[in-house]
Amino acid sequence: MSDDLPMEKPPGRLTGPGSTPGAVPVAARGPRPDAECGSAPGESGVAHAWNRGVRLWDGYYAVVWVATLVLTLASSQPSHAVRVTSGALFALLAPWYVWGGGRELMALGQDSRRAGRYLTGAGLLFLPAAALAGEMRLAAFALVPQCFMLLPTRPALIAVTAMNIGPVAGWALLWRPDGRELFFQALFAVVTLAFSAVFGSWITRIIEQSEERAALIAELEASREEIARLSAERGALAEHERLSREIHDTLAQGFTSLLMLVQAVDSELERDLPQARRHLELMAATARQNLAEARALVAGGAPADLDGGSLPDALRRLAARHGPTAAVKIAGSARPLPAALEVVALRTCQEALANVTKHAGPDAGVTISLEYGETELRLSVRDTGRGFDASAPLAGYGLNGLHARAAEVGGSAEVVSASGRGAAVSIRLPAPERRPPEPVPASADDRSRP
Repeated sequence: MSDDLPMEKPPGRLTGPGSTPGAVPVAARGPRPDAECGSAPGESGVAHAWNRGVRLWDGYYAVVWVATLVLTLASSQPSHAVRVTSGALFALLAPWYVWGGGRELMALGQDSRRAGRYLTGAGLLFLPAAALAGEMRLAAFALVPQCFMLLPTRPALIAVTAMNIGPVAGWALLWRPDGRELFFQALFAVVTLAFSAVFGSWITRIIEQSEERAALIAELEASREEIARLSAERGALAEHERLSREIHDTLAQGFTSLLMLVQAVDSELERDLPQARRHLELMAATARQNLAEARALVAGGAPADLDGGSLPDALRRLAARHGPTAAVKIAGSARPLPAALEVVALRTCQEALANVTKHAGPDAGVTISLEYGETELRLSVRDTGRGFDASAPLAGYGLNGLHARAAEVGGSAEVVSASGRGAAVSIRLPAPERRPPEPVPASADDRSRP
């Protein structure tokens, strides 16, 4: 199956010309299942897990946003008016996120332009607010991960650098701090930038793994559907072959016999009326047998000859219908066998006798030998007719079906013939050995008797 359904590794998120090893544009990512919809009954497990993760992210963003706003307004530096102005700018990030951020995270940045517009707007609100009040930089812990989730690696690094360095640069220009304070603020910006890069690479790997896992699940589901389709087709083909063999070995052979009998009766009506009547009786018996076989075939039950009887009896009935030139020999201790084995033996005998009737000649003698061994069942049908070249390619369902039937139950078939030397059809089938009945333990009353 692997040859029919090659499973290619999905493209990594971090591969692309002119970018860091591993970085791909967002457009190269495969679409996430159900990216544009929320959790719904019947959605895939991957989509449900991602949607649930986005809901958790919404809660995280809300906590960071509230904490940042409260910390800024509660601070004593800078002035109250500046802090209120900074808080007003920052407060706009909440409706901006509700309008576009959640949607972009749900879609995992599939539309790069829309994701870029959202992050640009978030940056324009965050950078002035953070430049006015240093406490606002706390919001970077909520904005930085979004950059790596919605942008390819290189643009994400540029955006993250601006979010970490920009507020410090703006703060320095606005408030002209002394060198010591500026140094510590710059050092803090560098540390947060390094943290952002490490955290971003971790997010990138998580997204890569999620996308690869989603692609693998999709391919596995497609493979499962293909396997189910091929299994259904194979089952239909096997059933077609089985019905073809059954019809060939039963109904088709019966109709062939009826046609031969009709021809015989047509030639005997004027010169040998008693023989014609005997052939008419044989035609009626053959038609009844065909009807019984058709009913058994439709019902899926045992063949008519085996219904309520043993295999040796069924072979004797076949020999009797073939004519006085057929003899049956039974060797070994006859015992009931699985129905599948007895059906194969019966159909093999039917096919061999039909070939004798059509090809061996009117005076050919037939010997049917059935031998019950300890671990196998052997059947052979030998005739003294014209024979044929057994090395020639086989055509039709007859002998080919014989080999197929034997193979289905773990057995083997052999056809030996030569021109002018008759033919022999033999099969060997694995048969379970007879097991002696287990002794019934004596009851307590029986053991107490003398």
